[in-house]
Amino acid sequence: MSDDAKRRIFAMLDVDGDGCITRAEYLGRVDRAVEACGRDPQHPLVADARAAHEEVFRQMDGNADGAVTYEEYRDWAGHDAFEESCRPALGSLFDLADHDGDGRLTRDEFTRLRAATGNSPEGADAAFTALDAHGNGLVQRTVYLAAIHDFLTTGHSPMTDAYPPGTPATAAR
Repeated sequence: MSDDAKRRIFAMLDVDGDGCITRAEYLGRVDRAVEACGRDPQHPLVADARAAHEEVFRQMDGNADGAVTYEEYRDWAGHDAFEESCRPALGSLFDLADHDGDGRLTRDEFTRLRAATGNSPEGADAAFTALDAHGNGLVQRTVYLAAIHDFLTTGHSPMTDAYPPGTPATAAR
């Protein structure tokens, strides 16, 4: 995984920009997704998303002090971490946005999910179009997760290519 990709993702997760990802910042992704996607906080999918995100945070926080530094994140992030814990966590957020449970997001569902998880709203349409593999106005769960995996492991994906250089979705803070 490229250091640039790790820095970009870390900057997105470090909501307050203080150089550490706290548990509250990381788990806040779930709360924002629940609100943005209009899910009942008591829905079983919400519990699944919280549990998956708790596990990611536990793994990222190498010294278990409640704050993930860039160095901890850098040492943890990569293909194995994605497959073991990020894929389930990111998939759980996708499932929150997928109201009919068909494994596909509409443009509106996709845009709300992206904004709730810290992505810039600029470029959401282009990112959606890049992932709409069949041109049917839907993004499949497998395509969405593959694009995130590609960015995490190579620094490139159809979603990030849709954003011009220097936008908040592609630039580190």
